[in-house]
Amino acid sequence: MPLIDPRTDQQLVAALNAGDATAFDGLYYRYRDWVVRLAWRFAGDADDALDVLQETFAYVMGKFPGFELTASFTTFLYPVVKNTALAVRRKRRRMLPGDAEMDTLAAGASIDPLAADDLKTALDSLPETHREVLLMRYVDDLSLEEISRALEVPLGTVKSRIHNALKQLREDPRAVAYFSEQR
Repeated sequence: MPLIDPRTDQQLVAALNAGDATAFDGLYYRYRDWVVRLAWRFAGDADDALDVLQETFAYVMGKFPGFELTASFTTFLYPVVKNTALAVRRKRRRMLPGDAEMDTLAAGASIDPLAADDLKTALDSLPETHREVLLMRYVDDLSLEEISRALEVPLGTVKSRIHNALKQLREDPRAVAYFSEQR
């Protein structure tokens, strides 16, 4: 396992712009696992997620020199990963929405498979825009501002979507049952 580069993202970007190729490794190793998890959620397939990882960082490398980081690196990466993963999924005609979302939510927990299926169904019943911001916030751990920037929507829209998604889940007996069983 490579050592974690102690430089900040801003410092790594500046070093890359100055020609320091090792700075790319720092960004890659810092964000590769995050990119794969996000890509898996959108593509629905582990192999496709690895393809998305490769395409994403090839895209990132093409931005240098001259790249300017104006937000967090995950805010920059999110739309790249999402669009690349959706393109891969369309290309392969795989229609497995939501399976990776459940794997992510259920990781490390001993969950009744029937309850997990119920939660997946409850999440799938949300409008795509609401499910997306909910997962960005609670699975990807992005701030509201980062979500707003990544999706290029107003902050109020992000807040409204999360509020409405949580409200719908609180009213869905499948979600309520799932979370009451997890206590």
